[in-house]
Amino acid sequence: MKPEIQISLGPELVQNYPAAVEAFGGTPAAAYLPEPEPEHYDGLILSGGGDVDPARYGEENTACFGVDPARDEAEMRLVEAYLRAGKPILGICRGHQLLNVYFGGSLVQHLPGAEKHVPTKAGDSAHETRASAGSFPAALYGERFPVNSAHHQGIDRLAPELEAVQWAEDGVIEACRHRTLPVYSVQWHPERMCLRHARADTVDGGAIFRWFLELAAR
Repeated sequence: MKPEIQISLGPELVQNYPAAVEAFGGTPAAAYLPEPEPEHYDGLILSGGGDVDPARYGEENTACFGVDPARDEAEMRLVEAYLRAGKPILGICRGHQLLNVYFGGSLVQHLPGAEKHVPTKAGDSAHETRASAGSFPAALYGERFPVNSAHHQGIDRLAPELEAVQWAEDGVIEACRHRTLPVYSVQWHPERMCLRHARADTVDGGAIFRWFLELAAR
């Protein structure tokens, strides 16, 4: 049976995420401000989007944009519900950052080297990364591989319960895992590195969707 995945999207309802879940063997249910329903689904994906409200990590807004407090609140409730249910969570870009905030970490509101990570006129940037031996990114792609990039923020103080497992060359944390729970996150956008969005200058983002769907199906 196909694993059913709840996907939290922003108000734009970007279709790349459900398209990837469906293409790689899952059944997606995607919505803006979805209600937590872990009893009906096998896993949760937190998608990209605007910045997390810095009030969530005790700071004033000095460089954030696209802040959506209602989405922050909804996704915090989603995370809590899926953690209680013991079901896997994958955070992508904003989702990666939100999970760090949920577990008590903070964010850099505007990276000193943001120009290396924000999109260009041609689309997402691309850069090399390194992953720790034995980590989930290394198992999928090896210990050194290129990914896309479309963000101006990053993890600052890493939440104590999370472990960083992938980094950009400038030190930006590109992937994390929870130390004891099935919670994973990537700063990059695998949904824009596969299918009709596949790129010659990055790895295939489809691998992480296949991996997460296999995890959710267990």
